[in-house]
Amino acid sequence: MYYLFATPIWLFALLLLVPVFWLRLRRGAIVRIVPNAAAWHHPTPLKLSHLPIVFLTLSAILLILALARPQRVEDLREIKHQGYDLMLAIDLSSSMLAEDYERDGKPLNRLETIAPIIKAFINERSSDRIGVVVFAGRAYTLSPLTFNHAWLGKQVERLRPSLIEGGTAIGDGLGIALSRLKRKDTDPNRSRIGTFVILLSDGANNAGSLSPDQAAALAKERAIPVYTIGVGKSGFVPFPVMDRQGQKQGYNRVRSDLDEKTLRRIASETGGRYFRADATDTAQAAFKEIDAARKIEFKEKKYLIATELYAWFAAPALAFALAAALITAARHRTKSPHASGIRG
Repeated sequence: MYYLFATPIWLFALLLLVPVFWLRLRRGAIVRIVPNAAAWHHPTPLKLSHLPIVFLTLSAILLILALARPQRVEDLREIKHQGYDLMLAIDLSSSMLAEDYERDGKPLNRLETIAPIIKAFINERSSDRIGVVVFAGRAYTLSPLTFNHAWLGKQVERLRPSLIEGGTAIGDGLGIALSRLKRKDTDPNRSRIGTFVILLSDGANNAGSLSPDQAAALAKERAIPVYTIGVGKSGFVPFPVMDRQGQKQGYNRVRSDLDEKTLRRIASETGGRYFRADATDTAQAAFKEIDAARKIEFKEKKYLIATELYAWFAAPALAFALAAALITAARHRTKSPHASGIRG
C-alpha cells in the first residue's frame, strides 16, 4: 500500500500562498489620531485578531491538498479471467511487396492486404493474450504473449516487407511461435487447451533451418492448431521497383510464388483451418473457429481501485474557513457603536 496525488499539479498553488502570507505580515499597525498611541501597542504572540488569517491560510492549504486528490493505492491483486493464447506469425519477406490487390482503386501489397486482419486480432480479442513473431529469411519474436494490445498494435503498425534479411522461413517462423506457447494445461486427451498459432503468409518457403512440414509436425505433437491465412494471387503479378532511397520507380511483372498447398497442409495436419486473406469475413471466420475451443483461465495482476482521501482535507478546510468567518463577524459586532454602548 502507498499514497499518491492523482492531480499533483495543484500543489504548485501552495507557492502562491507564500507571497500572500508575507505581504500580510508586512502590513503596518493601524494609524490612530490619538497622541502617543504607539506606546499603547504591545504585540503578543497570537491575538484573537490574528486567528481569521491563520484559519484562512490553513483552509487554503488544505483545500489545495484536497484538489490534488490524495489517494491510497492498495497492493496488487490477482484477478482471474478466461481467454486464449494466440501467436501471430507474420511474413515480412520481399514477396509480400507484390501489389496484387487493390482497395478503392489504390494498389495494395500483400502485407497491406492482411493488415486489417492483424488489426482485428489485436483490437477485437481483448480477453486474449496475443504475441507476434515476424519472419523472412530468419524469424524473430516481436512480442511475447501480452494483454497490452494498445502497445502491440503500435509495434505492428511499424512492420514493413523486407524489414528482415531476404528469404521466407515459414518453418522457423512457425517454430518460434510454437516455442512461445509453453502453457502446460491439457485436457484428458493430452491436447493443449486454448492455444493457437495464426500464420499469415504467401506460403513460399525457401529459407530457414526448419521446414514447414517439420514445424507442422511439431505443432501436431504439441496439439496446437495452426490457422493459416494465405495472401497473394496466382500467375504474373506487379512487383514494385525501388530506387536506393526506397522510392517506387515503376513495376515489373513477376511470377507469383504463392504456395497455398503448403498452407493448407499445415492447417490440415495440425487441426486448424486455411483461410484466404481476400475473403471479406476472414477474421470473423477465424474468430468463430477459435471461440469454439475451450478457454484458458488467466491469472493477471492488477491494482485495486484507489481510495480517494480528499474529504479528509476538504472537510477541515471548510471548518477553518467557517471559523474565520464567525470570528470576523463577532469582531465586527463588538466594534459596532450599538455593541459598545456609544450613542449618537
